[in-house]
Amino acid sequence: MAHFSWAQLIPGVDHHNLHVATAVVGTGVIVAFGLIGRMALGTIEKANTPSPRLTVRGFFELLTEFIVKLSDSIIGPSQRKLVPLFGALFTFIWFHNMFGLIPGVVPATDNLNTTLAMGIFSFVVYNYLGLKENGFAYLKHFAGPVLFLAPLMIVVELISHLVRPVSLGLRLMANMVGDHNLLAVFHDLFPIGLPVFAYGLGLFVCFMQALVFTLMSMVYVSMAVAHEH
Repeated sequence: MAHFSWAQLIPGVDHHNLHVATAVVGTGVIVAFGLIGRMALGTIEKANTPSPRLTVRGFFELLTEFIVKLSDSIIGPSQRKLVPLFGALFTFIWFHNMFGLIPGVVPATDNLNTTLAMGIFSFVVYNYLGLKENGFAYLKHFAGPVLFLAPLMIVVELISHLVRPVSLGLRLMANMVGDHNLLAVFHDLFPIGLPVFAYGLGLFVCFMQALVFTLMSMVYVSMAVAHEH
């Protein structure tokens, strides 16, 4: 499972661009699920009626409610306009993490190119929102509260902010590589019985890593849009 990927059957795909192929295919699956959920909403009257059972629509309703509560608790209800952004971020990471539990699938989140790009995306978003919300006053916090320490604080703050996307990307990639490699080892050593436990642990890790990445992004946005800079 660690050496073969179904995506390599696609013409032109090799180990150099494998993460791109799996990202495209995986994102297509996510979009398909999203469209199914959207079509299931139907009219406004139907959309306001909760689904009586767990369907694709019901799944996305639960996911949306979860992200809304998470965003409200960290950033506040005033920034609910960002819920679609965080929902898309969480869904993308979670689904791609879980794709790695399928034998013969190497997920995009196992590759630093993907996870670092997502970290940079989060970095750009929270700095943009900070500037949009506070204007150039947002940049004042880089200088710190004491004027004569400003040169030192600017360097410290710049390093702190530049490390954030790297930290987000490395954490996600390292945890997913470790989780999927562990699953592969268990699967090879104990093909019957024990892999069930490993898959259960893998599902938990996939969810938690998506949650941690989304939570940290929310925290960065919350700090950026705060008005006490």
